[in-house]
Amino acid sequence: MFYTFMSRVVAPILRLLFRSRVEGVENVPSGGPLIVASNHLSFIDSFIIPLALPRKVTYIAKADYFGQPGIKGRFVHWFLTTLGHVPVKRGARRAAMGALEQGLEILAEDDSAFAIYPEGTRSLDGRLYRGRTGIGWLVLASGAKVLPIGLEGTDRIQPIGSSWPRIGPRATVRIGEPMDFSHYRGLPPAKARRAITDEIIETIQKLSGQDYTGTYNDGADAG
Repeated sequence: MFYTFMSRVVAPILRLLFRSRVEGVENVPSGGPLIVASNHLSFIDSFIIPLALPRKVTYIAKADYFGQPGIKGRFVHWFLTTLGHVPVKRGARRAAMGALEQGLEILAEDDSAFAIYPEGTRSLDGRLYRGRTGIGWLVLASGAKVLPIGLEGTDRIQPIGSSWPRIGPRATVRIGEPMDFSHYRGLPPAKARRAITDEIIETIQKLSGQDYTGTYNDGADAG
């Protein structure tokens, strides 16, 4: 009921306000398990992507998002919880693995789509960082295809440190073709996870046009 309301009533209003340009929506599979992988520039990314896709998307979300104070915090907690988003504490390996295992459970459901940011956290400087291999583990464990997405301009709608999004700047959501990694199953697991992750990041870079650092994003997320 809530998702139907969001997609039919709230989504068109938000699309009008944020004026997001969506390219490649025809690449979104109509059914089957799907891992949505995107670069991460702004808090609002987790709102923009579900508005752009014609399928319900469930996210891993940083645990801090669920505990923000004030009216905004209560709204965000309600919104993310209602959508079934999974909280994870960044930097806590056990918690992160637990979230990936929950993602695996979600992907086992019919026609489910589970979204993840391979970089692990938002980019503070607009560049694209090396991917964490959790997404490679999830691909191998689930057998799901990956839908790569490149975001551009979401950091102008809600820059890091900004409490509320701005009305005026325009974002672009570029959706690539689904990626099938079944051919990596013959490789040693660690090598396969790294190869899958690197290929996804490379594809995201082509879609987003970002400069690639080749290093992990270990900087503090300013929120």
